[in-house]
Amino acid sequence: MSSTGLLLTFNTGSSTVKIGIFAIDGGKARRIGKGVIDFRAEPLSLGLVKGSQTFERPLMAEVTEDLHGVIDETFALLADHFDMTAARAAGHRVVHGGDRFTRAIALDATAIDAIDALTPLAPLHQPQALRFIRALKHLKPHLAQTASFDTAFHATQDDLVRRFAIPRTLHDEGIKRYGFHGLSYKFIAGELRRKAPRAAKVVVAHLGSGASLCALDDGVSRDCSMGFSTLDGIPMATRPGWLDPGVILHLADQRKQSFEEIEDLLYHRCGLLGVSCISADTRELLKDGRPQARQAVDLFTLRIAGEIGRMAVTLNGLDAIVFTAGIGEHQPEIRAGVTRRLSWLGLAIAEKANAANDFTISTRESSIAAHVIATDEEQVIADEALSLLRGG
Repeated sequence: MSSTGLLLTFNTGSSTVKIGIFAIDGGKARRIGKGVIDFRAEPLSLGLVKGSQTFERPLMAEVTEDLHGVIDETFALLADHFDMTAARAAGHRVVHGGDRFTRAIALDATAIDAIDALTPLAPLHQPQALRFIRALKHLKPHLAQTASFDTAFHATQDDLVRRFAIPRTLHDEGIKRYGFHGLSYKFIAGELRRKAPRAAKVVVAHLGSGASLCALDDGVSRDCSMGFSTLDGIPMATRPGWLDPGVILHLADQRKQSFEEIEDLLYHRCGLLGVSCISADTRELLKDGRPQARQAVDLFTLRIAGEIGRMAVTLNGLDAIVFTAGIGEHQPEIRAGVTRRLSWLGLAIAEKANAANDFTISTRESSIAAHVIATDEEQVIADEALSLLRGG
């Protein structure tokens, strides 16, 4: 691959796609811009950042199943600000790699079909990534494409951690804990090696619309709150986290709810939104004075703190906790709510440092360090894509 050019990344969620634009510079991927398309927004638009400049460009193309019009128009708009003729490759975030994909891969027809076969394991996210992969293959066949998997980082977890207490035959068929947000955790592990190398046993809290925690031992994943699906773990914006399976049986048997109704409930009407009946956004809940808003926030911080305690057992100790992603990086009230519940561990935070979103928010006297680190999933995707394309 040429030592110069552009590399694009596509970080697809259930309803948004974050686009990274990277220059291939001296064998490294250096971010020079980013964009986002929110498919829930009306009218549809491309939000773009280049240096200190921000742009909002309307997308006139119809949103079709194959996304050809939207992607074609997006590339045309990007060309107004970047030399898109220099684009060499596109790296994609794919949520689920199952047991087959434990590292990033170059994409060919066989690999794409294998990723598609894993769709039942991530029905909300996998199809969106595949839409972009297939659209780019059709519209930009000269672009090399790679896939980076959210589950791959957690392949280091012990078999005991990954098991459910179910018949072995079901485990052998793939019903097990996989873990997610692995690209974010891989980035944080690298930042910890650089910024806090003495912190060996660390729990990272990736708190965004989707939220999870990961136990790192010397940068290696040993446990994750999300398990078989992205519904698992702590409460999220609209997802419940841990839920007694008897609730599902009750809804199906006693309330006669269909599979589709239950699926919609679990993915879109639970979590912070369900508890508060107000909003899925912690910023809005923190401003709202009603008791149900406060209860939703308190439940969120209680479950996060409880999961940190559980992961300390997996790690057999705890040196530090890290807050990352949108909520973790920017909302001091949530961090304070979590850390107050962990004061019994000797954890104490400095109010001014926490309010300023400093790297270290724990006091000098704290038995456990607490850090705030901005994550960058697109950088991991770009680095893995470049490594693959250079034969690494």
